[in-house]
Amino acid sequence: MLQLRSRFLLAVTFALLLFTMPADAQKKHTFEIKDGQFFYNGKATQIHSGEMHYARIPKEYWRHRLKMMKAMGLNTVATYVFWNYHNTAPGVWDFKTGNKNLAEYIKTAQEEGLFVILRPGPYACAEWDFGGYPWWLQKNKELVIRANNQPFLDSCKVYINKLAEQVKDLQVSKGGPIIMTQVENEFGSYVSQREDIPLEEHRKYNAAIKKMLVEAGFEGPFFTSDGTWLFEGGAIAGALPTANGEGNITNLKKAVDSYNGGKGPYMVAEFYPGWLDHWAEPFTRIGADQIEKQTETYLKNNVHFNFYMVHGGTNFGFTSGANYNEEHDIQPDITSYDYDAPISEAGWATPKYMAIRELMKKHVKYRIPEVPEQVPVITIPAIQLGKAVDLFDLKKDIKPVTNDTPLSFEDLNQGYGYVLYSKRFNQPVQGKLQVKGLRDFATVYVNGRKVGELNRQENKYEMDIQIPFNGTLELLVENMGRINYGAEIVHNTKGIISPVMINDFEITGSWSMYKLPFDKVPDLAKYTAKYKEGKPTLYSGSFDLKQTGDVFLDMRGWGKGIVFVNGHNLGRYWKVGPQQTLYLPGCWLRKGKNEVVVLEQLNEVQQKELKTTDKPILEELL
Repeated sequence: MLQLRSRFLLAVTFALLLFTMPADAQKKHTFEIKDGQFFYNGKATQIHSGEMHYARIPKEYWRHRLKMMKAMGLNTVATYVFWNYHNTAPGVWDFKTGNKNLAEYIKTAQEEGLFVILRPGPYACAEWDFGGYPWWLQKNKELVIRANNQPFLDSCKVYINKLAEQVKDLQVSKGGPIIMTQVENEFGSYVSQREDIPLEEHRKYNAAIKKMLVEAGFEGPFFTSDGTWLFEGGAIAGALPTANGEGNITNLKKAVDSYNGGKGPYMVAEFYPGWLDHWAEPFTRIGADQIEKQTETYLKNNVHFNFYMVHGGTNFGFTSGANYNEEHDIQPDITSYDYDAPISEAGWATPKYMAIRELMKKHVKYRIPEVPEQVPVITIPAIQLGKAVDLFDLKKDIKPVTNDTPLSFEDLNQGYGYVLYSKRFNQPVQGKLQVKGLRDFATVYVNGRKVGELNRQENKYEMDIQIPFNGTLELLVENMGRINYGAEIVHNTKGIISPVMINDFEITGSWSMYKLPFDKVPDLAKYTAKYKEGKPTLYSGSFDLKQTGDVFLDMRGWGKGIVFVNGHNLGRYWKVGPQQTLYLPGCWLRKGKNEVVVLEQLNEVQQKELKTTDKPILEELL
């Protein structure tokens, strides 16, 4: 009897153990490339994927957005991993809190019946600050970004090993959903832009990254991702070459065949249903008919694809990156990463979404579920801003860094936000102020009065200045996002990075620098209410809610700045547009009292209230 009871208890324990394990984790799977196709558990499988970044969506909405993807007819989610999102300072790692729990995101995708394609970089691009690199890498003068450079490779290895600890057991062979891993990202593009580096050196770097991934425990299949005409620089042995933005099937097959032994599978790893957007430039729209037609072309030709983006989300806080071109020294990305994607920034099904969903229903054999209910949207009566605080009053609680010349953000050991550069003159001076090393936007003050703006986006680095005897010159400098794409990614320091000149004379001696990172919402309780037109001002207010829901803050009538709600930095607004609203997720609101703080940099008019709306405004230029 005792023996039977022991066997019974053992059986119950084993049953409970099985019950508590995720269903798919009980069974290992296979995913491989052979005979020009993808095979999952020995069965030929088409990949219909959508890109969606966990870092751009509140954790509370991950499951909803994954369900939206599934209901559009997709079977896979692809995501970049942003190194700087998890490694905020040397030796400081976070893969657990809030949106940073990558493993939970991957497990949630599996629970929703989706495969996962992992894009670990270490370079991501993605309109994300510095393409995903930690800003502080630049403090090491021996380190060369994205190169066959030992200090850089050593840093990459630490990152890849840390990432592997989080996700290697979620690969398909271990019962997880990760079916493929990318090697680097769009490296062929970088090779074409950096012809000053020998091709052999580029290839050594790319090979080193692949070797690190393998040694860390990533099993593959591996793939690379480039434009079809850039495979020579980006393709690597042992990785499937995939094409970005290629709509011509003949070109796709010709390029892949040339670098993959004359056979497929053929995949477009970035199929663009929308496009990125910059401040002060028109918002980009791509018609639903055009995307539906291209999707059908892929489906009819058995081409695997990944919508980049299927759902963009939001560049919360200071996460947005920047580009540049011949006309603009920098093109900062807007806060919204709506991308004109099939699923809108707030998770709504767009006409583009519905068109693709109906098309997928005609072509795939698996069941496509119903579209999930939309997250509720609310508006809030105008939020009264009961207090205004002069930003310069915060100086009394900040110990400035002094130096003979202005220091960069990096030299000040600050990654993001603002720095106030201050210099007192013991003699009057007037003439042409030149700040050619401005990175990126500055409001300029003499004795506390605003006298102008400098702006890297407009290539405006100089202005007339008049400073009286015993006068003080101050520049509030904003980092608007590090360049994330192109050869200039290696030049990404912020603040004031070269001498300040007046009439071609360098201004040296006793510069004071006040660090204003705004990495958390400032406590304004201890500061006296004070308003002065033109001075950067912190406005605060509160509002009560009986019901929560998504909402859009209407920033029309404001100038430039950032907004915190309940401690969450919603990102940057700027009157130049095209974005005039900020998305406020309902999951960050609470029933009862809610708090808002706005940093308004330009402060051209006194603000008394903050309005809301139930729709985004993304196409309104100044």
